[in-house]
Amino acid sequence: MSLYPRDKAIIALSDGTVEHGYAIGKKGTTGGELCFNTSMTGYQEIFTDPSYYGQLMMMTYPHIGNYGTMSRDDEARRVMIAGLITRSFSWEHSNPQADGNLQKYLQRNEVVGISGVDTRKLVRHIRSKGVMNAVISSEILDEDKLVQKAKDWDDMEGLELATKVTRSEAQTAHSDGSFKVAAFDYGIKQSIIDNLVKRGCTLRIFPAKGEFKEELTSWKPDGFFFSNGPGDPEATAKYALEAVEFAKETGKPIFGICLGHQLMALSEGISTRKMFVGHRGANHPVKNLEAGSVEITTQNHGFAVDEDQLDESLVEVTHVNLNDNTIEGLRFKNFPGMSVQYHPEASPGPHDSSYLFDRFLDMIKEEKGEPVK
Repeated sequence: MSLYPRDKAIIALSDGTVEHGYAIGKKGTTGGELCFNTSMTGYQEIFTDPSYYGQLMMMTYPHIGNYGTMSRDDEARRVMIAGLITRSFSWEHSNPQADGNLQKYLQRNEVVGISGVDTRKLVRHIRSKGVMNAVISSEILDEDKLVQKAKDWDDMEGLELATKVTRSEAQTAHSDGSFKVAAFDYGIKQSIIDNLVKRGCTLRIFPAKGEFKEELTSWKPDGFFFSNGPGDPEATAKYALEAVEFAKETGKPIFGICLGHQLMALSEGISTRKMFVGHRGANHPVKNLEAGSVEITTQNHGFAVDEDQLDESLVEVTHVNLNDNTIEGLRFKNFPGMSVQYHPEASPGPHDSSYLFDRFLDMIKEEKGEPVK
């Protein structure tokens, strides 16, 4: 007899695919877009990344939970994924630094999950059919009902989610440095804040939506940052482009990551598109076209800047994905801005691209007339 619970659970996809397993986390029913992440470690950082809000996370690495959880590894104040799918779940952990095990962490954050599933089979299915919605349940065990729920779930395309994960009011992250950066929070990760603060920036972090012009005008930032976040960028752009246009008008340096990258492109009339599968993991090769080098990057996005809509009079492509040639970086010609689709802060993942934060600071120093090393 097993020492751990083996209550039944089901995952049902909108195309009728059904897999059985056992329940982990909270008992209940949840749904969302089913995506997968190829990272071998860093599951806690992935679960708390606001860019995953509203998505079911399937981990391709088979053993999840073996090193427990630590509060310092959270990228946000709560878990953001809508549900979790694993092959083999570790009920106990073997890490003396851990605060506790993953099961209690999921229960505390009210995350519904399923384990004992052939995740390799499901990943291959999604890669051939494309991303789709799914439902996980440990309380409804009727396959037909769950398939119908998955079909009825809201599609990610057209969905605005940044306002679901942003902060409620402007806040400041201090440093001893003299550089002031206005950051817009569409789902900003703590590691991004840490990377800017440790480089001498004081951040004034603004909610995704709200009044900001008067405060920014009086605060006089040296640069602007537009963060990562969930949902369809074109839906977010309906309100977020006001902040991007304000930043452009100041002439100050601008840096965007992920959703911020897409919003900057949209502000120049370059559209975005929904990807067939998306990029999620810590091992994606990106070519730096300027340096002629390859970076191994952390990625998390289901939308991309549309290659067919590029206007070379407006932007220069600086980085491309070596797996599918999608756009990974842009330099803007009509204002001092740069952006990348991937995550230079990693967490989890390699730090090949952390130089981008240094480059942003160099842009600020140059604009202020200070020496650049």
